[in-house]
Amino acid sequence: MSTSSGYLTVRGINVDVVFKDIKNLHIGVYPPLGRVRVAAPLSFDEERVRLAVIQRFAWITRQRKQLLAADRQSEREVVTGESHYVWGVRRLLRVVERPGRCAVAVEAQRLVMHVPAGTSTERRRAVLDAWRRAQLRAAVPDVIAKWEPIVGAEVSRWSIRKMRTKWGSCSREKGHISLNLELANKHPSLLEYIVVHEMAHLRVRGHGEGFTRLMDELLPDWSARRTALNTSVLAAENWPADS
Repeated sequence: MSTSSGYLTVRGINVDVVFKDIKNLHIGVYPPLGRVRVAAPLSFDEERVRLAVIQRFAWITRQRKQLLAADRQSEREVVTGESHYVWGVRRLLRVVERPGRCAVAVEAQRLVMHVPAGTSTERRRAVLDAWRRAQLRAAVPDVIAKWEPIVGAEVSRWSIRKMRTKWGSCSREKGHISLNLELANKHPSLLEYIVVHEMAHLRVRGHGEGFTRLMDELLPDWSARRTALNTSVLAAENWPADS
């Protein structure tokens, strides 16, 4: 079957487009992050696809909201006995109240947090986020250094952010990649996949055939890693209404 790929942004939502030898256009919204994919007949052009997406935009938005709500853990209270993922391993949390600075560490099979007595839930969440951020900051430089000569692109700057619908993003013009804070919860191979994915965008814009060929060359099992990442459990987040 003859196919070609493209990439659109419609009202702030990224849409992967695959043109196939089919009769009818199909729009899908996929878990866990609400990725939008369109399979369109070869006879369609980009504007016709864009119009179809706009016509179904209300439905797409509803589906994305449902997925983002359904595929997250219950909100973490950061208390003893709760489960948290660290580099893809589920660990039970133990909160120890003691005077002094807040700290988090993996001890044996547990994730242990030391906080002063009376520390609020919001503060404990912030402490855990800061620890996750530190974990990523320690891991990412080696991944980038490994892949820069392989990809043939240089990352001028990288950052860690909380992202609602993306695992990463890339600014080709600035050579800057951003990574989702939640990657600290995932297996290191999945962090590597996202870093390579975003670095590949420094060479190829969009997700068309050229990008797919490059990813196949760089990371032959990238599709399996993507599936593993997109079927993993997401943490609960409280996002403002306009985020």
